[in-house]
Amino acid sequence: MKLVTEFWNTHLLKGLKAKEALAAEGKTPEEIQTSLSETFKFEGDKLKYFTNALDVAAQNLEKLHRVVVATVAEGESLPPKSTKVEEHLYIPYFIKAPQPVVTQKAEAGKGGRGKGGPKRNAGGGKQDGTKTKTSPWGFTPEELAKKGKKS
Repeated sequence: MKLVTEFWNTHLLKGLKAKEALAAEGKTPEEIQTSLSETFKFEGDKLKYFTNALDVAAQNLEKLHRVVVATVAEGESLPPKSTKVEEHLYIPYFIKAPQPVVTQKAEAGKGGRGKGGPKRNAGGGKQDGTKTKTSPWGFTPEELAKKGKKS
């Protein structure tokens, strides 16, 4: 596939509004084309591509991003929603909706700074909240004797 040109949705939407307004006034297709040429500064093939792209855009307005004009070699597959006009292919591209962000919860016991590990007790106690020592500086001599250790 060889890219010829592309038209963004801003130009296409302005072109569609201008084309509809001129058609409502009762202008002929030739007058509409000359008015579009003056408004958008397109001439020759570019003007022909633009008017054909407007027709493709009118059929695919919802979430339209751009219309690409391309040529396709023999044997190549055609993209979905593409329209062939004469020897060129008009391919509409659409805006994709953002995907929701999926966060994985930290698994317990993996370590690190996550929420899953055991909580430490500032008083040196067990996880159930009971304290094993009464002094913040360590065991008292009585507690050490009770455990069987020397001071």
